[in-house]
Amino acid sequence: MQQFSLCFGKVKKDCLKFIKSQETKTDKFKNKERMIKSFLIPLCFWISKKADKKRPYFVGLAGGQGTGKTTISSLIKIILTKYFKLKVFRISIDDFYKTRKERINLSNKIHPMLLTRGVPGTHDINMMLSFFRKAKSRKFKRLKLPTFNKAIDDRFNKKNWYDLKARPDVIIFEGWCVGAKSEKISTLKKNINSLEKAEDQRQIWRKYVNQQLKSKYKNLYSQLNCLIYLKAKNFSLLQKWRLKQERKLWVKSKVKSNSKIMSRGDVINFMQTYQRITQNMFKNMPKYASIIFNLNSNHQIKSAVYKSK
Repeated sequence: MQQFSLCFGKVKKDCLKFIKSQETKTDKFKNKERMIKSFLIPLCFWISKKADKKRPYFVGLAGGQGTGKTTISSLIKIILTKYFKLKVFRISIDDFYKTRKERINLSNKIHPMLLTRGVPGTHDINMMLSFFRKAKSRKFKRLKLPTFNKAIDDRFNKKNWYDLKARPDVIIFEGWCVGAKSEKISTLKKNINSLEKAEDQRQIWRKYVNQQLKSKYKNLYSQLNCLIYLKAKNFSLLQKWRLKQERKLWVKSKVKSNSKIMSRGDVINFMQTYQRITQNMFKNMPKYASIIFNLNSNHQIKSAVYKSK
């Protein structure tokens, strides 16, 4: 415990500064010191014991939309860098979305719903597999990795991409479907919302997405060294948080005219494409995640369960 307090003293200023940068006038973080001290610092001690400086330690961080993955992964990075002196790189699976043009082609070829970014099959999986492979290579070479601009629903220009000059000790790979597993074909038949019922009557979209999880995504996720899951209570709570997230994006966005920022109706529809996998993750992820952070309805971590030592 003394070690945790010492660590908190060293990282407190930087962590609180970052949290402040994420707040808006109407949306403030509560109990932030408790989150850092009671949950994130112990997690960082756990990760630092496992990190082997000879090759990157891959941390998967999953959680439904709006659970705070970006905030939590950024704070983990601050603590691991500042206190443990580890080289940490964090990237989201969202940064690897196929370009808008590629998704238009995919939607024409396979199913119109694949134009909507989010589900497995809408990421550049070969680029992710290549990134994992190159990051592990003994002969590490400088890497340029994409960044995705949700406000325009397309990748940023290459000059704004990540420039990874040295091999990291820890790579935090976060995303809503990180670590998700495929489901049985028999359960795919039942519609779980109005969008599936109206737009995917022949189950082409959901079968395609499921097949992606079964193959290349399974290969990608098997390479993670550990998996942290931010578990919300239910799907309707995620919808509420995601709406709040979109409002925040609107407040912070400089490009309002050409913006792809969503209305309330858009968000509800958009989240229906996520619902099937998210609900499967609610059910199954606690069985195989290394660490589960249970979130309360106020968006705060209320407990932590460590499944692997």
